[in-house]
Amino acid sequence: MSGETVMNALAGYGVVPVIAIESAAAALPMADAMIAGGLPVAEITFRTDAAADVIKALADSRPALIVGAGTVLTVENVQRAVDCGAKFAVAPGFNPVVVAKAVELGLPFAPGVATPSDIEGALAMGCRVLKFFPAGALGGVKTLAAISAPYKHTGVKFIPTGGVSPANLAEFVTAPSVVAVGGTWVAKTDLIAAGDWDTITANCKAAMEIVAAARA
Repeated sequence: MSGETVMNALAGYGVVPVIAIESAAAALPMADAMIAGGLPVAEITFRTDAAADVIKALADSRPALIVGAGTVLTVENVQRAVDCGAKFAVAPGFNPVVVAKAVELGLPFAPGVATPSDIEGALAMGCRVLKFFPAGALGGVKTLAAISAPYKHTGVKFIPTGGVSPANLAEFVTAPSVVAVGGTWVAKTDLIAAGDWDTITANCKAAMEIVAAARA
C-alpha cells in the first residue's frame, strides 16, 4: 500500500483511532470490534510495551485493518514499526532525524506540528500530511486555519489530534485542510482492558455517522 493510498484511505474514514493497548492478546478482538463498527483503522502508540507485538499481530492476522504506529519518537521506533508491518506512522513532534529514517524506509509518516516553522521543516523533508498537535490546546480549527493558510498551495493536509471528541468532530472533519482527525475516545485503554468490544464497535459506528453527516 503506497503512501498516497494509505492517506487516501485515512481521508475516506476521517477518523484515526489513537490506541494505547497494554496486551497483545486483546489485539485481534479489538480489531474485530473496530471492523464491525465500520472503522478499520488503528494507530497503535509506542506508549506501551505491547505496541510492537500488537502491530505485528494486526498486520499479520487482520489485513482488512489499516494499522499504523503512533508516538514514533526514535529511528528505532521507525524501524520497529516497519518490521512489524505498520502501514503508516505518526509522531507528536517534528524530529528531522526520525522523518529522514521514515523517508529512507518508505514509511508514510505524519510528524507533529504546532507552528509555521514546524510546517516548513516538515514540508522541506517531503512530508505532505502532518499531525496538528495538541489541536484543542492550540486553538482548534481556528488556529489550524490561520497557520495553514500560507501553505495551502503546497497541498499540505493535517490530522488534528488532542482535544478532538464526538462533540467537535464534525467541525474538524469539514475543515478544508483536514484529511482526518486522531481520536483517543474510540478505543480507550480501559475499554480494551475490560474487553468491552460492544462499546468500541458502537463508538466506531457513531464516529462514522458523524463524519458522514458532516460531509454530506
